Amino acid sequence: MDFTFNDDQLAFREAISRFLMTEAAPEMLREIWETDAGRSRDLRNKIAGQGLTALSVPEAEGGLGMDDVTWALMTQELGYYAIPDSLADTAYVATGLLAGLPAVHPARADLLPRIADGSLRMAISHPVNALVSDAQLAEVLILTHGDEIHVVPRCEVNVDNHLSIDASRRLGQVTWTPSAQTCIASGEQGRALLERMLDRGALSVAGQLLGLAQRMLDLSVDYVAQRKQFGKPIGSFQAVKHHLADVARYIEQAKPVLYRAAHALARGDVNAGVRVSQARLAANEASWIAARKGIQVHGAMGYTWEVDLQMFMKRAWALDASWGDRGFHKTRVSDYLFADATGLGPGHTFEE
Repeated sequence: MDFTFNDDQLAFREAISRFLMTEAAPEMLREIWETDAGRSRDLRNKIAGQGLTALSVPEAEGGLGMDDVTWALMTQELGYYAIPDSLADTAYVATGLLAGLPAVHPARADLLPRIADGSLRMAISHPVNALVSDAQLAEVLILTHGDEIHVVPRCEVNVDNHLSIDASRRLGQVTWTPSAQTCIASGEQGRALLERMLDRGALSVAGQLLGLAQRMLDLSVDYVAQRKQFGKPIGSFQAVKHHLADVARYIEQAKPVLYRAAHALARGDVNAGVRVSQARLAANEASWIAARKGIQVHGAMGYTWEVDLQMFMKRAWALDASWGDRGFHKTRVSDYLFADATGLGPGHTFEE
């Protein structure tokens, strides 16, 4: 299977990376997170100006119409620069849900153009998430009730704020009253869209975790090149090299798993959910190894607010259970592997 990205995808990723390097430096993010809202409207507008919020919105609604594979690249950049996960929830997960509605549906016609131009912030609930990210800051929420999916204005819900180990996250427990007026899908359609939300949300987190792992590795490499003991950089010691080489190996192993999952989602593969869970597990492992080895080479100072490592480490810990924890995704994979109809072995190694 060919995972080669085209020139447009690579150029867009490079442009987003250069932009975030300037506009989302760690010291700037600290200032934003220490405010009550923890968000910057100016940064959000600039991100929209780069086209990121319009990336997967269909062209008919003013977007760029790119697929899940492109988002597998973009979410790594969002993780690398610690951009709040609600951006991906709005621009990728909510967009995928709304784009799955009929073209004439009023919610699709109203919300997708506003997502594309960056003027709308959404929050999304799902049965696998106990709390809702950015619920108190969103203008519109996508909420679930059984197999029903509702689009609810912020003024119609109550949000009880919850703290997170990650200073950038704004979590809330949402209470509300379902009504026929807010319901956009139910029954078989609702269940299909819920599954689509879950897969996109989990794929988004997998990409962010890989980006976070890469950032923690880069920070650790920079640190061991500067920190000296016995008159030499600690990065010259073989044991330290082995620690960081392990991290690089886990990251590189997880990348094709992520791209395989994105490809499966993009083409509507019947086993796309399993591929996504495999990607989540691989990305989880890479981020945990990166955090653990990063702390080992930084020492206790790696936990402190002044050191950049802690920003990305805490984000990785916080995202670990978002859109399904490890147990959930391991169960999805094991159910597939041990099903009677699953084709495994030499005769099923290669797919057409």
